[in-house]
Amino acid sequence: MTRSGGPDLNLLVPLQAMLEERNLTRAGLRLNTSQPAMSDILAKLRRHYGDELLHRVGRTYELTPFARLLLPQVSAALERAGRFAATAIDFDPADSSRTFSIVASDYALTVLVQRILQRLEEVAPGVRVDFEPLPHQFTDTSHRVRERDLMVAPLDAGVPGRHRALFSDHFVCLADRSNPRLRDGRLTREDLEELPHAVANIRQQPEEPRSRVMAELGLDCTVDVVCHSHLPLPFVVSGTDLLAFVPERLARRCDPELNLVVAEVPLPPVTFTEAAHWHPHHVNDPGLRWLIGILMDAGRAVG
Repeated sequence: MTRSGGPDLNLLVPLQAMLEERNLTRAGLRLNTSQPAMSDILAKLRRHYGDELLHRVGRTYELTPFARLLLPQVSAALERAGRFAATAIDFDPADSSRTFSIVASDYALTVLVQRILQRLEEVAPGVRVDFEPLPHQFTDTSHRVRERDLMVAPLDAGVPGRHRALFSDHFVCLADRSNPRLRDGRLTREDLEELPHAVANIRQQPEEPRSRVMAELGLDCTVDVVCHSHLPLPFVVSGTDLLAFVPERLARRCDPELNLVVAEVPLPPVTFTEAAHWHPHHVNDPGLRWLIGILMDAGRAVG
């Protein structure tokens, strides 16, 4: 079949998703579309291009040579369409009923969400925000930042596109107040190595800063508990001999009933900066510029 002309423009987004994911189920989840519907779309695209696009290799799919050439062209076309659509939109927050999408960690939400929502209620009561969790795989951030309005993630997390810093924080060591190794609120290097640790395995970051510093200092710590975010760690530590390094702003919000203490440890300060990230095709979107300003105000308010 000839490849002249273009497919239905409504198929470009699922085409990009299928070629990037190389898996119909994951592409369907990304677009909130059923797997049978994605199979029907793939069949239409195969007929249009006269190419398989995806072919099975064992239990996985691989791109055909034509599909590898097609993917960057599809991505570029959708980026141009996004820039055009953003330019054409006027935005008045007081009258808008727009829904924005923000991808962020639960930690970032605990710091920012109250101030964001308070400000929206004051100046944009019709605006809605859908918050989504950060992707578990770091490689997923590229298409996620393109398809959503904003992503809040560490400044050095390697998120592609543009960014603005929002606020900074540093890690502190949490211990149960009754931990027998605590002496006047202090823990030694030996205590850090001999006591069990609970850690956050945040796979969207190449490497957690605290882990990197401990490795550079030659500290060999035993990990007994792994969580997928920092938020559960205070509850894991409470009533145990476990230690956990968490952002100071999170430690500050711990309920007194957890009976935790921030221990003084012989480590240099480990700081990080959370930032708002967005794809370049959003650059002319006045609504997004306004939303970035709201997040920056919230970041300044937390100090």
